[in-house]
Amino acid sequence: MKLIITDLENFNTPVQGDHKIIKPQGDIRFCIGCFGCWIKTPGECVTHDGYERIGVDLSKCTELILVSRCHYGSVSPFVKTAQDRSISYLSPDFVFYKGEMHHKRRYSNKISLSAYFYGDDITEAEKETARELMEANADNYDGQVEGILFYKSEKELEEITL
Repeated sequence: MKLIITDLENFNTPVQGDHKIIKPQGDIRFCIGCFGCWIKTPGECVTHDGYERIGVDLSKCTELILVSRCHYGSVSPFVKTAQDRSISYLSPDFVFYKGEMHHKRRYSNKISLSAYFYGDDITEAEKETARELMEANADNYDGQVEGILFYKSEKELEEITL
C-alpha cells in the first residue's frame, strides 16, 4: 500500500493502486512525547483527533509519499506534525544503523520514501537540505529514498501520477 501524507486539502494528483491519503481534515495535535504509543497502546497514539493511527498506517505500507510545500528545505508544518505522530511505528528499543543509534522498527515492512515538494521559489540550498532531510527520514524508518522531486506549483502536481 502507498501511504501519502500531504498538506494539500484539495489533493488532486492521480494515484495508482492501493493507497491511503492523510491530509488536513480538522486540527491535528502535536506529539507531546508521552510515550503512550509505545507503552499504553503500542503502535497507536493515545491522542484521539483522527490522526492517531498514522503509525499503524505506516506498518501496512511499502511506499511512503510526502507531498508538501517546501519550507526552508523541510516539509510543511502539517506534514511534519503527521510524521511526528507516526513515532508509534517504531519501538522504544534502540539499534545501531549506519553507525548511528536509531529506534528499532516495530513492524517488518520495508518502506521506500518519495517526496514531492512544491513552491515557486525553492533555492538550490533548500533542495540540498530537503535531500539530506529525506535521507535522514529514510534512515529513521529503516527504509530507502526512491525519489525527491521539486515543482513550482501545486497545479504541476496534478499532471503527474503517483
